[in-house]
Amino acid sequence: MAQVAYLDNMLREYLVFRGYSSTLKALDMEQRNEKDQHFRAEHIIEHLNTAVQTHDLKALRALWLHLDNNLFSKLDHTYAVAVKKLENSLLKYYLVTAYSSNKSDKIAEFFNKLGGELQQQSEWKDWFYFSFCKNAEESPTFAQYFTKQWQDTLLLSLRNFLTTVYQCLPQPTFVRAEQEAAHMQRLQDDNNRLRTRLLQLQQEQQSQASGEGSSTRRSSSRNQQTLADIMPFDISPPGHIIDDFCIIASEANSLAQASDAQARGLKLLIRNIGSGSSPVMARKDAASGDKSSANKRRSGSVGRSWI
Repeated sequence: MAQVAYLDNMLREYLVFRGYSSTLKALDMEQRNEKDQHFRAEHIIEHLNTAVQTHDLKALRALWLHLDNNLFSKLDHTYAVAVKKLENSLLKYYLVTAYSSNKSDKIAEFFNKLGGELQQQSEWKDWFYFSFCKNAEESPTFAQYFTKQWQDTLLLSLRNFLTTVYQCLPQPTFVRAEQEAAHMQRLQDDNNRLRTRLLQLQQEQQSQASGEGSSTRRSSSRNQQTLADIMPFDISPPGHIIDDFCIIASEANSLAQASDAQARGLKLLIRNIGSGSSPVMARKDAASGDKSSANKRRSGSVGRSWI
C-alpha cells in the first residue's frame, strides 16, 4: 500500500534522526525479506516460536502482553476464553520444549515467576508436578503435549486466529496519521464556517434590536404631546340637555304631590265625620227641612182657604 510505504519512509527518517542504527538495519533487512507490504501473522508466529525454542520466557511474555493490550483487548468479550486458552497452550508448549531440551532451570524459573498467577487456575493444578515428573512424555497427563500433532495444531490455530484478528481490526493510528490530519482539517474548516455564520446571525439580531429600539423611541416621542396639540372632535350638542336622572326626579315629585293631596282629602273627610258636621248629612238635613216647610205651607193654605 502507498500509505504504508510512505510511513515506512517516515519511520526510517525518524530512526536516522534519533541515531538508532541497529534498529534501522533490522528494519531494512526485514523489508527486503518481506514479499508483501502489509503485516502477516506468520511473523508473529515466528517470533513466538523463536522465543519458545530459545527458552526466552521474558521475550515470550512481552510479545504476548503486547498482543493482548493492542489486539485482543479490542475484541468482543466472547473471544476472551479463546485468547486465554491459546495463552495457556503456548506456555505449556514452552514447558514441554524446555523439558525436551533438559532445561530444568528454565522450568524452575517459569514456576517461580508465574506460579502465583497460575495457581489461581484449576487448569494448571497438575502442572505444578511437571518439574518433578520423570518421563513426563509417557505420563497420561502430559503425553499429548509432546506429540508433534498437538504442537502443529497449536501453531496453526494461533496463526489462523491472528490472521482473523488482523483482518477485522482497523488500521493503527500511525498508519491513519495522514487521514486523521485531513479529517481534523475538515473539522476545523467546518468549525470556522459555523463560527462565521454564528457571528453573522448575532450581528443581524443586534441590528434588528437597534432598529426596534429607534422605532420605539420615535413612537414615544410622538406620544409626548401637549393638550394644545390635541384637536377636539366636531360633535353637535343634543337638543335637550336633560338626563334621565332629572326626568326620574321630576316624576317622583309629581307623584309625591298627588299622594299628599289625596292624604289631605281623606283626613278632612274623617274629621268631618267625627265632628257630626258631615257635608253629606248637612245636605240631607237641609233637604228634609225644606220638605216639611213646604208641607206646612200647603196644609196651611188649604186650611185657610178651606176655612
